[in-house]
Amino acid sequence: MKQKGFTPHQIFDMNHQSRAGNKGNLASQRFGAGFTLIELLMVIAIIGIVSSIILVSLNGARTRARDGRRQLDILQITLAMELDYAEDQKYSQVAGSSAPSKIPCSNPLLCDGAGDGSYMNPVSQDPQGGPYSWIDNLNSLTTNCSAQLYCVYADLEEEGWFAGSEKGSKKLDYDPGDPLSPNSGKCPCW
Repeated sequence: MKQKGFTPHQIFDMNHQSRAGNKGNLASQRFGAGFTLIELLMVIAIIGIVSSIILVSLNGARTRARDGRRQLDILQITLAMELDYAEDQKYSQVAGSSAPSKIPCSNPLLCDGAGDGSYMNPVSQDPQGGPYSWIDNLNSLTTNCSAQLYCVYADLEEEGWFAGSEKGSKKLDYDPGDPLSPNSGKCPCW
């Protein structure tokens, strides 16, 4: 009789007698069902290869998801800045190259029912940590930015940058903060 699926192994020798005596000689008739070491190693290797392929494809999906989150965050920051502008015809001014911790408003009851005085508190941060990049709109001498302009942007993992400004939002193929890029460090972003 030919068995399929695995290699049978003889556990006991045919002439083996149990220590308690010969009790029907069942032990001498048993064959173990199991896999050889080679078979087990092959299965483990195949599982390893398949899992590494799956992990590589999942990394691409995670990257796209983080980029989608960055774009959504920039859109939310742009919306908060536009709400701020609608209130008093100027944008919140931020010094430095990092997005502010919150986007304030002068009338807290218009902003939110909580009355914390902001359109967005806290301002969203990059999914991998840290604030989004911001072009200083407080020091207009170096950046051409003023209370009438702003530029917030994120570096996408896939390709390019995503920026939000008084013009709206847009995917860019250059870094708005790079001194060698067009419109480098200036408002508007594009």
